[in-house]
Amino acid sequence: MAGIKIIREKCVGCKVCAGACPFGAIEVTDKKAVINQKCTLCGSCAESCRFGAIDFQREEENKKDLSIYRGIWVFAEQRYGNLKNVSLELLGKSRELAKTLEIPVTAVLLGHNIKNLTDVLSSYGADEVLVMDEEWLKDFNDHVYGEVMVRLIEDYKPEIVLIGATSNGRSLAPHVSATLRTGLTADCTVLEADREERLLLQTRPAFGGNLMATIVCPNNRPQMATVRPKVFRPMEPDMSRKANVIMLQSPSPVEAFVKKIRNIDNQEGLSLADADIIVGVGRGIGSQKNIKLAQDLADALGGTLGSSRPVVDTGWMPYSRQVGQTGKTVAPKIYIACGISGAIQHLAGLADIETIVAINTDPDAPIFKVANYRIVGDVREILPLLTQQIIEAKSAKN
Repeated sequence: MAGIKIIREKCVGCKVCAGACPFGAIEVTDKKAVINQKCTLCGSCAESCRFGAIDFQREEENKKDLSIYRGIWVFAEQRYGNLKNVSLELLGKSRELAKTLEIPVTAVLLGHNIKNLTDVLSSYGADEVLVMDEEWLKDFNDHVYGEVMVRLIEDYKPEIVLIGATSNGRSLAPHVSATLRTGLTADCTVLEADREERLLLQTRPAFGGNLMATIVCPNNRPQMATVRPKVFRPMEPDMSRKANVIMLQSPSPVEAFVKKIRNIDNQEGLSLADADIIVGVGRGIGSQKNIKLAQDLADALGGTLGSSRPVVDTGWMPYSRQVGQTGKTVAPKIYIACGISGAIQHLAGLADIETIVAINTDPDAPIFKVANYRIVGDVREILPLLTQQIIEAKSAKN
């Protein structure tokens, strides 16, 4: 049983332990250390005390037999019969990992009237498809889907589980990992495999995007990660591939804590994930009314609007339009950055873009380092000119 206490006879009140505690859980009163309720039993204070005045007992870990876990699972997210592209992207990456680890790739498909999706999953890299097709799985619910995933993982014991970092995936993955008491690395940008140690090397931005951290889960299984859409590319589909399709027996329906009343369709235009052309708006646009200048350009090009975080924070654009580390990862053919400085947090959301056009008044803006075309100037003056040129060019073709 884990526990911690101060041995008052040995404590000299030096305050070293208080400085070592990352949670501010130690105070020194009357020259004696006192541990308060903020303590998380991390043990940092005990390691720092050179007087041996802190008695810290770690909770004994029950070693698992990790050899019984095998295979890579991809949660094949779908919405009313339409697969999310991130599922296909994860299948492609899983094939690379599976080759290193010499294990099969399994797609897990939950929903209603979804049997027709098995051929698609097979063609994009799945060796096996586990299907549970039930009416009570028609609407996504993180608790319901989470409980089903937990049961399946306990039965089949995969060593790796990958889930797209969509709005659904970001609520499903924590439910599964917390229930199974295993690790979860969110928003990974790189996945690699260590064949000898059979570890998934999960790399993600850390410290506000200033560092890249590689995280492993050596003591528990499955190893779990979520990955943003557009980070990886799907493999070329091979319709001749035939996966082993297993129709799962349905357990008794899981009772949901919440009930869906109705669907609300997205009225904000073309999705960032589906757009071939995105016009990104930064703080340099000046004001909310000037966003119309970028919207006019996007309309003329047949694209959609994106945004940097400062524009969202000021309320000029909705969060659903945010591109970057704390927003969406995008991979359009053309990205036009309008008044965006190019902070590393924003650049983290740009993946495999063929052409980047940057407009900024600062010739030393970081965005220019990644741009294919650079325009130094005021976006409020340049955008109307670009829009007019594009409209005239289209008219001339017609």
